Amino acid sequence: MSMVKNAFKGFDPNNLDFATSGNWPVGVKVICYLLVIAALVAAGWHFYAVDKQKNLRKEISKEQQLKDIYAQKAHQVANLEALQKQMEDVEERFAELKKQLPTQKEVPGLLDDLTLLGTGSGLSIGSISLQSETKQDFYIELPINISVIGSYHQLGQFVSGIAALPRIVTLHNYSITPTGQQVTMNISAKTYRFDDAK
Repeated sequence: MSMVKNAFKGFDPNNLDFATSGNWPVGVKVICYLLVIAALVAAGWHFYAVDKQKNLRKEISKEQQLKDIYAQKAHQVANLEALQKQMEDVEERFAELKKQLPTQKEVPGLLDDLTLLGTGSGLSIGSISLQSETKQDFYIELPINISVIGSYHQLGQFVSGIAALPRIVTLHNYSITPTGQQVTMNISAKTYRFDDAK
């Protein structure tokens, strides 16, 4: 204990003069050195740690992004087989639908089929005329204007026959007007063919 008292002997904290700090007792000098070292360590640690903390936050954010990407890729890999199967099914269905689209050579046959359906239903064919083609993304639309005369029952049979055709034919913009004992139906049919240029 006397060593500690000797280390601080003659020191008056009320009379601090840094100009005479070389004459301070050893205990006071040690405490001052320790305070300076502690301040330097604290300042260095602060600047070092702040920089590292910024980097750590950045890396944590990056880690989360990478985890999200990984989860997304893992989900894609897990569903890859199902997606491939689904793609094969879509391609098969597309091939089936493509077969239902007439080629340029089959369009006159379709006009003949429409004429046979009309006469087979007991209708009088006013006209069946092919209109100009309309190009779409990967197919060509072929509008056909049809005018037929007959009874309501015959018209229904005709429309039902068109729906049963092996080719894709859609009906649009119809009008039915009475003409004596019968009715006249004007209707626009559209068929589609695959655009071989695509």
